[in-house]
Amino acid sequence: MAIKIIKPTSPARRQMTVADFSGLTKKRPEKRLAKGKKRISGRGSSGTITIRRRGGGHKRLYRNIDFLRSDKQGVPGTVVALEYDPNRSARIALVHYNDGDKRYILCPEGLQVGDEVVCAERTKVKLGNRMKLKYVPSGYKIYNLETNIGRGGSTVRSAGTAATLVGGDNEYGIVEMPSGEVRRVHLDCYATIGTVSNTEHSLISIGKAGRKRWLGRRPQVLGKSMNAVDHPHGGGEGHSPIGLKAPKTPWGKKALGVKTRTRHKHSNRLIIRPRVRKKRKRG
Repeated sequence: MAIKIIKPTSPARRQMTVADFSGLTKKRPEKRLAKGKKRISGRGSSGTITIRRRGGGHKRLYRNIDFLRSDKQGVPGTVVALEYDPNRSARIALVHYNDGDKRYILCPEGLQVGDEVVCAERTKVKLGNRMKLKYVPSGYKIYNLETNIGRGGSTVRSAGTAATLVGGDNEYGIVEMPSGEVRRVHLDCYATIGTVSNTEHSLISIGKAGRKRWLGRRPQVLGKSMNAVDHPHGGGEGHSPIGLKAPKTPWGKKALGVKTRTRHKHSNRLIIRPRVRKKRKRG
């Protein structure tokens, strides 16, 4: 998918870029596979705000994506449409299976209308096919990776991402994740061959604050700009210093230099090399 550069008819549109939707085939989603999506605006089960700066945004229909695909073992399907999904950065593909069923799947980069895809324990190593890790050759790009057997794909689902199967270690496969983390994944877990579609998604420039509001993102301000009742950094005349030895969160806890990762992280035993961290520039 390409990116369109908007003609600078206003200051907001001067920096704006949008995705090119010309390669997509359907305007409306499949009615049986879509349902209304309730907006919770960052609120938890008690109705209080648990995630700040969420709210508003355009109405969306939720598309039911088949992340598992294992209940269609050995049943070939034909891609009949490539569609836009407002709930994720990747594109989705509508697949008609030979038994008459219809499903949405995450679309890999390069998949075309008319291509045939299949999910099986062991099948042809082909774009869009899904199989167990034990039968994927080393060095291949995979996505929609299952980390718990039978639970369905839960990682490597964002636009343009792909993991690489590096090798095997007894009953585990060694997978390099998009973040640079190298971890073990059970060889009975399923993965799909290819790279997630819409690879240029990260290059899109929003251009104006209103476009963020359409996505359901509300404005952010510094704590020092708030009143004292709203934030530990608040109060004072104008944009004054925070008046503390160390910055704090809105709830009064230390914001810098404190470990936030829990001590007993069960997935740590499967991590061979932690994700790559960017080094801070000194000076």
